[in-house]
Amino acid sequence: MLKRTLYISLSFLVLSCGVSKKKTTLSKSRTITVNASDKRPKVSVEGTPIKKEESYKRVERRSISKADEIINTALTFSGTRYKFGGTSKKGMDCSGLLYVAFGEHDVSLPRVSYHMAEEGKRINVRNVEKGDLLFFKTNRKSKRINHVGMVVATGDEIKFIHASSSRGVIVSSLREGYWNSAFVKANRIL
Repeated sequence: MLKRTLYISLSFLVLSCGVSKKKTTLSKSRTITVNASDKRPKVSVEGTPIKKEESYKRVERRSISKADEIINTALTFSGTRYKFGGTSKKGMDCSGLLYVAFGEHDVSLPRVSYHMAEEGKRINVRNVEKGDLLFFKTNRKSKRINHVGMVVATGDEIKFIHASSSRGVIVSSLREGYWNSAFVKANRIL
């Protein structure tokens, strides 16, 4: 009975934030254009400086919204490696990243992505704002949401922070073919 319970618990965790084995193609160079604060140097993944007009300015402290505070907290984990079930700088999964970022600002979220998808109000992707959650099904065989990210920028394109199993905590664009095709819905929590 103990083995069965352990097996079910392990299966539950694997399905909560797994990523499919679908091959993806990525551009040769990738530039991160969102940083947690202006104190950190803004550089691309390759280490070259990002032009000022390409970066997003941090909102001044006196007018910072709760969404901006949560985003800044999540961005402090940029580059953290992926670790299934992780919730620290040593490693994070997608739902762990948001669970911690929202939790540090007294916003309670469930721990797994498909339960997070049941929270808040569903919104049209055209109406997303910073702090909204984006949900994905990255495994075509699964009938359940298994990945989540948080919107960090809107405008010409929607950028979101998430924990990728292959690249750790990164900022991606919803325009990227893989994420666009896996997208399911957006929810507003705040």
